[in-house]
Amino acid sequence: MHGPFLMHVGVRSTYRGLAALLLALVAVVAGPVAPAGAAQAVDGRGWTGTWATAPSEHYEVSGMSEVTVRMPVHTSVGGSQVRVRLSNAYATQPVTIGHATVGLRDTGSAVKRPHDLRFGGKRQVTVPAGGEAVSDPVDFSVPARADLVVSLYLSGQVTHITDHWWAQQTVYWTDYGAGDHAADAGGDAFTWTTTSWPFLSGVDVTAPRAGAVVALGDSITDGSYSTADTNQRWPDLLSERLNACLPGAGVLNAGITSNRITAGTETNPSALDRLDRDVLSQPGARTLILFEGINDLGGAGAEQIIAGMTEIAARAHQRGMRVVGATITPYKDFTWGGWTEEREDRRQQVNAFVRDSGGVFDDYADFDRAVRDPADPQRLGPAYDSGDHLHPNDAGMRAFADSVDLTSLGLGRGCS
Repeated sequence: MHGPFLMHVGVRSTYRGLAALLLALVAVVAGPVAPAGAAQAVDGRGWTGTWATAPSEHYEVSGMSEVTVRMPVHTSVGGSQVRVRLSNAYATQPVTIGHATVGLRDTGSAVKRPHDLRFGGKRQVTVPAGGEAVSDPVDFSVPARADLVVSLYLSGQVTHITDHWWAQQTVYWTDYGAGDHAADAGGDAFTWTTTSWPFLSGVDVTAPRAGAVVALGDSITDGSYSTADTNQRWPDLLSERLNACLPGAGVLNAGITSNRITAGTETNPSALDRLDRDVLSQPGARTLILFEGINDLGGAGAEQIIAGMTEIAARAHQRGMRVVGATITPYKDFTWGGWTEEREDRRQQVNAFVRDSGGVFDDYADFDRAVRDPADPQRLGPAYDSGDHLHPNDAGMRAFADSVDLTSLGLGRGCS
């Protein structure tokens, strides 16, 4: 959750000059890098991310073993094969997945046609501390904008869980000691719920190579305060728009609540520190939408925020990606405090840069304009306010998605 300093958060000539200098320096340091998606082109499978989340915490558990967890996820693009990605990024102990399945959701925790997943041809996989695992491909027709269910049977003793918290999604668990229920079609064995995704970091499909858009952001992108279990996060709604005109395009959500550009923690690394993991390594990633900075306003100057944005854009460009910047939204009278005239001035300075970045961004999305109150532009518009005066409601999420110029994403001619 946000504290007083954990806000999402002209000057054109000065900042554009600074940005141009930083852009050049980053390019020199980075050197030539293969375009995003090159590795997928080599294997000939055309993998594109259809769903993703960013690991954002870990916690210790006791007495957990012989338990199955069932996680619904909402796809963006469909495909003829599927694979899942698992992360044990923040744990200090390995975790053993004794059995994993994927299938289409029926109702609640019930699943249609669960398919077994293998890892290197084996049913069981042990993910080392700090490591990850990718399943073998499964021939399975995955629809676009549908609910998949990934089930993991944790066969051994589990001491640490890496997950993405505040998922705005009900996740289902069996009781400890209940055994392997990953292949169950029914959901009767799943007796308790949480709202975070443990160990699961991505789902990929083989699809037409329109590519994927990755939304890098904080709690607003994460969907905090949107209606749970309804997929009303703005990246989900952007996917809905894209699917209508370019069915082969994926949209991946790399939002983490309380995330910042300029500073981070061990389990909530800064946008700069997690860029490779959460954006540049995503299968088929073609375009980045950068919607961060509100959490930085309390502890970083406008110059520092802009420098971070510039480095992110430069690194993404080095990987052949298109970069769309998004303006920081208003938060005056935020329930938990933190707004000041000085921080508002920083927000305006950063937004002026985003709107006229001198080539740092390929284009921009004016999220500020989309949701601000016309009568008081320093405040979130009442129609878009979830109630805390910072996080948008479902209508605000829709306003973000609708304000993105689809042609700015550079994914093809199907969208105008």
